[in-house]
Amino acid sequence: MVKSAAKTKTIAILVAQDFQDMEVMYPYYRFREAGFHVEVLGVTKGETYKGKYGYPVVADVSIKVAKSARYDAVIVPGGWAPDFMRREPHFAKFVAEMNKAGKLVGSICHGGWICASADILRGRTVTFFSAIRDDVVNAGAKFVDRECVVDGNLITARKPDDIPAWTSAMLGFLGN
Repeated sequence: MVKSAAKTKTIAILVAQDFQDMEVMYPYYRFREAGFHVEVLGVTKGETYKGKYGYPVVADVSIKVAKSARYDAVIVPGGWAPDFMRREPHFAKFVAEMNKAGKLVGSICHGGWICASADILRGRTVTFFSAIRDDVVNAGAKFVDRECVVDGNLITARKPDDIPAWTSAMLGFLGN
């Protein structure tokens, strides 16, 4: 059943080459199923980005022109994509603007690198893939090893196995 509140909300999913396939595809379809409008943001509109395991997604909007005011939430997946996203400052700027507006920032796995680049981790409790623990701690966060952590509008998770809890927490934040 589609909830009416979802129909008015738009979710941005950030992508670059080699994203973690499940960390994009699962929320993409789960949010659509719940009635949200979902847009994929990449460097180039219309470009096809492939995940680590080959799943393709096409960018609906270029991050270079995306306006954070248009979105209710942003999802920052992991995989190797965050390493490429950090090379394009518009990704971190977008995430910082979403956070400043109190909008949902959902980040998983290596997506914490974008949160660090956006300088939104200082003083917050988070969980991400253990390999980036030092990076997020050095960015000012308290790192914990949990399936999912909600710290205000920032909802984080470690790995694909955590996606159901992470997605449920994000849907709860958005009132679904």
